[in-house]
Amino acid sequence: MTVDREIQKRVQTLHGLLNQWASEYYEKDQPTVQDSEYDRHYAELLELESLYPELVTEDSITQRVGGETSSELKKVTHTIPMLSLGNAFNQADLIRFDERVKKIVGHSLTYMVELKIDGLAINLRYVNGKLMQGSTRGDGTVGEDITTNLKTIKDIPHQLPEPLNLEVRGECYMSKQSFVTLNETREQDGENVFANPRNAAAGSLRQLNADVTAKRNLSTFIYTVAQPEVLGMATQEKALHRLDDLGFHTNHERKLCANISEVWDYICYFTDKRHDLPYEIDGIVIKVNDFKQQNEIGFTVKAPRWAIAYKFPAEEAETTIRSIEWTVGRTGVVTPTAVMDPVLLAGTTVSRASLHNTDLIQEKDIRLEDVVMIHKAGDIIPEVTRVLVEKRTATSEPYQMPSLCPTCQSALEKIESEVALRCMNPMCPAQIKEGLNHFVSRQAMNIDGLGPKLLEQMYERDLIRNVADLYRLTEEELLMLDKVKEKSANNILRAIEVSKENSVEKLIFGLGINHVGAKAAKIISAHFGNIDQIMAATKEELNEIETIGPIIADSLEKYFEKIETQQLIQSFKELNVNLTYLGVTSATLESVESPFKDKTVVLTGKLYDYTRTEAKEKIERLGGKVTGSVSQKTDIVVAGEEAGSKLAKAEKLGILVWNEKQMITAIENSSKVE
Repeated sequence: MTVDREIQKRVQTLHGLLNQWASEYYEKDQPTVQDSEYDRHYAELLELESLYPELVTEDSITQRVGGETSSELKKVTHTIPMLSLGNAFNQADLIRFDERVKKIVGHSLTYMVELKIDGLAINLRYVNGKLMQGSTRGDGTVGEDITTNLKTIKDIPHQLPEPLNLEVRGECYMSKQSFVTLNETREQDGENVFANPRNAAAGSLRQLNADVTAKRNLSTFIYTVAQPEVLGMATQEKALHRLDDLGFHTNHERKLCANISEVWDYICYFTDKRHDLPYEIDGIVIKVNDFKQQNEIGFTVKAPRWAIAYKFPAEEAETTIRSIEWTVGRTGVVTPTAVMDPVLLAGTTVSRASLHNTDLIQEKDIRLEDVVMIHKAGDIIPEVTRVLVEKRTATSEPYQMPSLCPTCQSALEKIESEVALRCMNPMCPAQIKEGLNHFVSRQAMNIDGLGPKLLEQMYERDLIRNVADLYRLTEEELLMLDKVKEKSANNILRAIEVSKENSVEKLIFGLGINHVGAKAAKIISAHFGNIDQIMAATKEELNEIETIGPIIADSLEKYFEKIETQQLIQSFKELNVNLTYLGVTSATLESVESPFKDKTVVLTGKLYDYTRTEAKEKIERLGGKVTGSVSQKTDIVVAGEEAGSKLAKAEKLGILVWNEKQMITAIENSSKVE
């Protein structure tokens, strides 16, 4: 039968679109369409190929898994292919799946149901219990060798407690909070932001420089063993428990379901609750639990027949952009925000959406009065997905980018290597106010009682012009401010005085030096010991420090060679602000006597006497290392109230568990680092 020419053309069009979108998603980590848009076109191609099998070609995207591999990373051939999953989009699809597998097996069966983590699929190969190789899925047959990068992820065990030869597979992901923090940093540095946590994780994991990966705070959930017979397990449920025992990080939201009705109840529950999870999921994975039944049911060319992925419907909303506001950050980056008609999205009313930078506005051709679709990136940040051009009025005109700073009216500049507009005026009031907010923040000088509104009042009334002026404030000046009484004034002054005793890395981070985060500030401070040594360090000396690259070194050198910076540091000296590193060094650690010394500690649940940050700092001052996940390498788990899966895993692994009082006693009875 001759296939209609229009159908042939449509198939070719779908090939082109899907290949382009897959390349953007898998290889460039920069998707231009929502998953739902991709899925809709993919389903159309599948339907056409099923109706006209003669149109199926070997290079069709329906015949392969994932995307191409990077030309810059070493290739890895998977001994057992890493397949993808077929999709279900509604209850009817699941019922059909259930009927298919039951027909093959001949009776009802149980399902292991797991959250579908939105990350990058990885494969870990162990020989005699030692991690030998880690790779991406790639096209399912050939992936990329990312062993060095994967070894920087804290919850991946390098050595198993047993000398096993096995391959395990899972998902590498970035938490929602880490995603927001990373994009905020990139935005302030004038860099392109990531579209979602999945692409942020993929972009971080496929770096050629493992130091970059190490800074991105990635995590993993391991969900399968390539050859379960190695572990002697008969079901997916038991295999996951065994992976827990071996020190892998598995997802404990899984559930064994007796039938497809229970599966649907699970799906309905997490459809409502997924926004409360600290990581992003894009669906639910349903697997036949019994491994013998899995083998009986078998595989297609690209997916197991015994498993299916339920995909959540896209959460988008339609609204209209009424204006675009521009705000100035502490580094001078001017950021656009769309102001829109209020609309309900993912359970909250949204009226503002980030536009990130001028390049994004131009790429999507966003204009005032445009009708747009919005979604929440990482279930958190509202963003414009696309413009509904068909609803645009005939009088619509391209948006004109600002040329002057919205705060100080200085000329805006676009640096060649950046995507952001910048206000280059160091005396711009908006930059100074944002810098003050950053300086007093918890990770920086941690000065309680000084919020943005109070700092703005101080600036507007000419009480402070830079961060050093905070240490010159008097009670009389504070009492002049709105809503500040004697008690709160004294509390603020006390907090300011206490902050003088902070270790110098807090101040360095608080200064808001481009590219210098809290971790880099601590590493540099520990290396040089005090501010004078840091200021005297050359770019070459800074670059020699492990994990401190040329970008940070160059930024520090330029910052400290400014006359204004040197005057500011001199002011801190005159005001008796500590400019010395007070943390643990290899020399001071020798004199410490503490149950935390050389121990790996995990904090979980609610703490009351200390904040999580304070507890972490105290434990590290006593020679301990605080990590975010429980593994065989964990020595102590401190469990506060409502401790969840981390406590359960610690108990299963036989790890020492303390309550908060036991932690405090251990801290108080330890010898202090002088």
